[in-house]
Amino acid sequence: MDGTQVTATAPVFILLGPPGAGKGTQARMLEEEHGFIQLSTGDLLRAAVAAGTEAGKAAKAVMEAGGLVSDDIVIAILKDRLADEDCAHGVILDGFPRTTGQAEALDDLLASSGQHINAAISLEVDDAAMVARISGRFTCGGCGEGYHDVHKPTAVLGICDKCGSSHMKRRADDNAETVGQRLTEYHKQTAPLIAYYDGKGVLQSLDAMGSINVIASELSGMVKGATA
Repeated sequence: MDGTQVTATAPVFILLGPPGAGKGTQARMLEEEHGFIQLSTGDLLRAAVAAGTEAGKAAKAVMEAGGLVSDDIVIAILKDRLADEDCAHGVILDGFPRTTGQAEALDDLLASSGQHINAAISLEVDDAAMVARISGRFTCGGCGEGYHDVHKPTAVLGICDKCGSSHMKRRADDNAETVGQRLTEYHKQTAPLIAYYDGKGVLQSLDAMGSINVIASELSGMVKGATA
């Protein structure tokens, strides 16, 4: 079956928000509920490199040289991934696009296969609250499930609810010293996407300072409305 034809009408959603807004957690919950595929730039790059695709080889060469992978390479990798049959029910883009230039390139890519952005959902948060939220984050080293010391602790201390692994990880830069810099970078580069997608008529906003389950319920409703 031709993957491009399969995904021609598959919905595409984008989650916007600064570091710590909960994009990854909410994307995984949408994935489980609706059968969508969560696509993050990091995962796409690693998978393409491991698979040895042409775009993956190009990305590997750049990364081994210590450079930043270009937008053209990322778009090429995304194009390959969207053609896979498991994306037929729809995808959630987590962490991409980051700039309006990437957003324009994404629009062109989707238009070439008859797709479009169904909704770009901005997870609205309070910057001051991000320090506590980010510093409390950790993930399971076995399956990647995300947790938080306060908002989403494991049921059994140190044991993943999902896969039972006891290998938990915390990002070295998840601390008060670096969060301010990351938020500044977000507002400088990525926040303009809010205006971009608002101009396209696909922007929706969601207060992301509540509980994970309440946010997930409201987000699910937005997704259903955008695919109706």
